[in-house]
Amino acid sequence: MTRRTLLKTALGTALARGFAGAQNAGRIGIAWTSYMTVARPRDTLEFLEHAHSLGAVGIQGPIHGDPAMIRARAEQLGMYVEAMVSLPEDGSTQKFENELVAARAVGASCVRAGSLSGRRYETFSSLAEWKRFVHEAEISIAAAVPLLEKHKMRLALENHKDRTADELVALIKLHASEYLGVCLDFGNNISLLEDPLEVAVKLAPYTFSTHLKDMAVQPDEDGFLLSEVPLGQGMLDLPRMISLVRSAHPETRLSLEMITRDPLRVPCLTDKYWATFPDRGGLCLARTLRMVREKRSHGALPRISGLSHEAQRDEEERNVRTSMQYAAGWKA
Repeated sequence: MTRRTLLKTALGTALARGFAGAQNAGRIGIAWTSYMTVARPRDTLEFLEHAHSLGAVGIQGPIHGDPAMIRARAEQLGMYVEAMVSLPEDGSTQKFENELVAARAVGASCVRAGSLSGRRYETFSSLAEWKRFVHEAEISIAAAVPLLEKHKMRLALENHKDRTADELVALIKLHASEYLGVCLDFGNNISLLEDPLEVAVKLAPYTFSTHLKDMAVQPDEDGFLLSEVPLGQGMLDLPRMISLVRSAHPETRLSLEMITRDPLRVPCLTDKYWATFPDRGGLCLARTLRMVREKRSHGALPRISGLSHEAQRDEEERNVRTSMQYAAGWKA
């Protein structure tokens, strides 16, 4: 039995436990961000239809279009919808509340948000800048929580290459609301020199939503390269990570986020990278670089720069389809 077969068997078992008795055991949803590079879908109903054509059981994305029509079609297809929203900014909560109302109207039981659109080690050059962001983000989340409770809508805050797992857990505990939890991205915190399985252990108890993905790595002059790859082609222990989520919250959906792009550079051997990590030492660096060496991809990491727009679009679609086909093999 090959390693690929073993992984499929383990994944099938993990997913069957989480979807016991469900018609679509072993199948997953698709996050809009799987198409953020080229296709950039604008209409939620069209995205829903496309995801259904690929065998998805749901979608996660911004709500564009008539919520009643989206909800009716999702219910007709037996698909879930999770909304992507923006946190309150500059003391204004109206846009955020409007998005919660739209999410409720479309039948979403959960909304996903991120408090940083970029990456911590690229966005901030000093500890003072990072602390200012943390302060402003806490104000934003504090403004969001009463509205979540008012509309009885759960918000899943993504580990978006900003906070370490411990920092995110501390933030969730600080606000102590049943409506505030985590969107667990399976691969993001590798860029913060954290073991993805350990991240899942820490965040699974708070996980309302997911970005399911597989990752590949290679050494680089200033650290390492990090790349999303189709499910089953990377180095993540997906069976264990899925089981952790399912054990903590069986109702949590698995939404594929397969971002097609050039590999990300994680410059963890540069001074700037460490500017916002005053309390982290060499042990996490050593462990991560050892992991990169041991689990490195022996083929070239995927790249799309230099391809035509049409070729990029085709590659994006192919990666999503390949992942969905792989997930279809998990069915019990």
